[in-house]
Amino acid sequence: MRTTSPFDPSPAVRKRLLATRITGSRYIFPNLAPSPDAEWELALGGREECASDYLVSRDRYPFHVVEYVAAGSGKVRLGRGREHEIGPGSVFSYAPDMKCWMRTDPAKPLTKFFFALAGSGVAKRLSEARLPAGAVRRFVVPSEVITIAEDIIHEGQRHSTHAKAICLKLVELMLLKVAGGTRRAGKGDERARENFLRCRALIEAHADSLCSLGDISSALEMDGASVCRLFRRFQGTSPYQYLLRRKMALAAEHLVESCTLVRIAAERVGFADPYHFARCFKKVHGVTPSEVRRYRTNHLEGPPKMTQ
Repeated sequence: MRTTSPFDPSPAVRKRLLATRITGSRYIFPNLAPSPDAEWELALGGREECASDYLVSRDRYPFHVVEYVAAGSGKVRLGRGREHEIGPGSVFSYAPDMKCWMRTDPAKPLTKFFFALAGSGVAKRLSEARLPAGAVRRFVVPSEVITIAEDIIHEGQRHSTHAKAICLKLVELMLLKVAGGTRRAGKGDERARENFLRCRALIEAHADSLCSLGDISSALEMDGASVCRLFRRFQGTSPYQYLLRRKMALAAEHLVESCTLVRIAAERVGFADPYHFARCFKKVHGVTPSEVRRYRTNHLEGPPKMTQ
C-alpha cells in the first residue's frame, strides 16, 4: 500500500523523485521547493518496501540523501567507491552530483527509509554526523534510529502547521544517533537484530488486530520468552507495552483526525470494553479519550496535554 503526506506532488514529479519497483511505501513531502538561502531543509522522505527486482542506477539527484536500511539485504555503490553489502542497520548518504547504484537481494528485499535534504549547510551537518557523502556505515542496534525515522514519517503526514519544523528537528536527532552508533555487529548480533526488527515490524503493521504476547509470538512462530528478550534488549520495554503504546497512538489518531466515537476508536484497536480502553488510553497519554474527542469537537480550551 502506498500512502503520502497531504502535500502530494504531481505524477511527473513523483516519477522524477521516487523509485518505481516498490511493493509498499509511505512518503512525505515537507518542502519540495526549499529556499536557496536555507541552511538546511527536509525536502521529502519515506519508507519503502522494495520489490524483488528493485534497482536504482542514476547519475544525480536534486538533493542530498540519507538512507537507512530496516530489513532485508542488498548492495550499494556510491560515486567511484567500492560496492558495499547492506542490511539491517546500514546507513549511507550521497550528494546531488554523486552516482548512486543500489540493488536488493531478490530473496530478501530491502525495507528502508530515505530522507532528502537541501541547503547550504547539509554537507557540513552530514560530516558532523560522521556520514559524509559516499560513506556507508552499519550499526548493532538500529531500533532507536528506526523509531525516529518512523516518527519523521508520522509527523510529516499530519496536517500540522509545525510539521516541517518538527520533522527537521527529528532529522537532526536521527543524525545525532547516527553519529554515536559506531559499534559493528557480529553474526549473533545480526541474527538477533533481524529477529527483533521482524517482531517490531509485525506490531507496527498489525497493532489494531494483535491483542497479546501470545498473538505476537504465534504470528512470528517464536516462543514468547524469546520475543520478550529481544524487546528488552533492543527496545528497552516489553513487546506488550510496545503494542499497547502503538494501539493508543492509533486510537489517538482516530479521535483527533476524524472525531471518532470513543467506542468505535476502542473497537478499531481491538478493545471490546471501552472502559478498559479508556483506562489504558489515559495511562499512556495522560488524558482520557473523551477529553481528546471533546477538544476535537469544540476547540474551546486548546488541546489537552498528552504525556509521552
